[in-house]
Amino acid sequence: MKNLLLGAFLLCQSILFAQEIDLSVASIPEDLKENANSVMRLDALDMEIHSSNRLNYTARVITTVLNKKGLRDVRTSVGYNPNTKVKSIDIRTYDANGEEQEHIRKKSFSDVSAVDGFSLYLESRVLYYKYKPVEYPFTIEFTYEIETSNTAFLPQWYFKPGFNQSVQKSRYSITYANASLRPIIKEKNLNLIIYDKKDEGNRIVYSAKNLKADKEEAMIPDFSKVSSNLSVRLPKYQIEGFDATIGDWKEMGIWMNRLLEGRQTLDQATKNKVLSLVKGVDDDLEKAKIVFQFVQDNTRYVSVQIGIGGFQPISAIEVDKVKYGDCKGLSNYTKALLETVGVESYYVHVEAGSRKVDFDPEFPDLIQGNHAILAVPYKGEYYWVDSTSQTIPFGYLGTFTDDRKVLVIKPEGGEIVTTQAYLNEDNLKETYGKCILEKDGTISGDLVISTTGAQYRRHYWLQEEDSEEIDEHYKKFWSHINNLSLEEYAFENDKEAIKFKETVKVSANSFANTVGNRILFSARTFAQKTSVPPRHRNRKYPMEIQRGFLNKDSFEVSLPAGYSVETLPEPTKIENKFGEYSISFSVDGNQLNIERKLLIKAGEYPNTDYDLYRAFKRKISKSDRRQIALIQKTQP
Repeated sequence: MKNLLLGAFLLCQSILFAQEIDLSVASIPEDLKENANSVMRLDALDMEIHSSNRLNYTARVITTVLNKKGLRDVRTSVGYNPNTKVKSIDIRTYDANGEEQEHIRKKSFSDVSAVDGFSLYLESRVLYYKYKPVEYPFTIEFTYEIETSNTAFLPQWYFKPGFNQSVQKSRYSITYANASLRPIIKEKNLNLIIYDKKDEGNRIVYSAKNLKADKEEAMIPDFSKVSSNLSVRLPKYQIEGFDATIGDWKEMGIWMNRLLEGRQTLDQATKNKVLSLVKGVDDDLEKAKIVFQFVQDNTRYVSVQIGIGGFQPISAIEVDKVKYGDCKGLSNYTKALLETVGVESYYVHVEAGSRKVDFDPEFPDLIQGNHAILAVPYKGEYYWVDSTSQTIPFGYLGTFTDDRKVLVIKPEGGEIVTTQAYLNEDNLKETYGKCILEKDGTISGDLVISTTGAQYRRHYWLQEEDSEEIDEHYKKFWSHINNLSLEEYAFENDKEAIKFKETVKVSANSFANTVGNRILFSARTFAQKTSVPPRHRNRKYPMEIQRGFLNKDSFEVSLPAGYSVETLPEPTKIENKFGEYSISFSVDGNQLNIERKLLIKAGEYPNTDYDLYRAFKRKISKSDRRQIALIQKTQP
């Protein structure tokens, strides 16, 4: 009866809260329309925690979409699985005057597997409705109720879910049955907004209103760092029958070790095979490399998201049998093989992606992390091993899992550790070219491009592509050169040194301009075009350069017969806190030599530095665009 009354109370509160809103577009305050593609008229979530293995929540989201760009802000989907039920789901749409147009019920929603394109046996499913508006602006109201026995994943809360979106009313409420279920809440950046917090009895409510839209800005840190948000977890929770009481990351590691127990058994034939591969090898690192190559040669990545909410890997013996697995299964399989040959390794959870996102050392929860790798300790340092790629070198992380705090799961518990960082000069791209310039403006060049560090990852994938994709890549790579033609190419991938070498032969018509008896062409030649970030007036957010890099370019240009250099740009050198740039020229007989260097340094900078950085990049771009002038020699 208590739960029924509580549910009825929250439902009434949600309905009354929504009824307070005039859904006509005209009623939206003008300052909420500024910089906005959409306005969230109401963003409300009411959560009820009944026990460590039972919770439900009702979400109600009313969004006025002002233009086509705002359509991406509309929410019309919700996920579920065998332990998470969608009790109700509903959509209503309104015109610009706030008059109801459509009522879309659950039977009209599509029910599909939440397949990511690489998944088998995926238990998660999605209910969604793809709404196609007839005209703008319009308003859409999305309501759903969830009931689940998995209490490990409490919804996080963002008071402003994204950029170019304002929020008229926001509310996040949690009601818990008793003191032992009181959630642990971490507040982040709440100083950026005006909000109200009520903590009375067994209920906590956060609310805010009239939050103006912020323009999306280039080079900002991860959204979770700069937005006002809440992370929420229970001190004791359950996930698919597994109880957990977690106070810190060490305890989290102890609990996650339970998920790995008994899942690293291999049959004797496989053990004998891998033992034969390392016969006569004493060094543990060399053994690890051999095992890693064995995994690459004999398995492939296929996501298999079943078992304990997607956290428990399929057994090593199953991976060995079917020859595929997801990141968890392949990491666990590699760990079992390493154990067989006497090499220690630790299972690792990481938040993978091109943007660096850290595990929060102060807030242990299962929402953090989307990928599994291994850490192999060797002579006082870790070698990080990602078993999901059949082409990546041993110990190479690239831009997918580099330089971020991760959870290393040791036998004695979990530990937060930072993965390998590729710092500035480590991310090296060297380009050497021997070019021939013709008097009609055509240029041909034999070029060698070598990359290491983070830049290695941006290039080594070329070895797996077909000729059409490779041709398109180089035309984009040298986008400043019109009529580029790729004539020959060859690749060399040194996995031991983690260095990728591209040897290419290219040509381009009309590379240089002929004006009377002169030939004019750009100083940068085959150096990549320097991009200048967009202007942001009154920038609000700090600026972050996540990865620095170093580009070195050296070109030898044979001049057309009968021509000599008339004018060369002055050597240029720029150095500041963002990096260094230099370019210089010299002439040796009929050969022009160009030396160019660009170093960009990683770092976080205040918003006031953004214009200074843009100015730095503009100067580089302007310097690169300067013209070299050749003149035809007079006949004696």
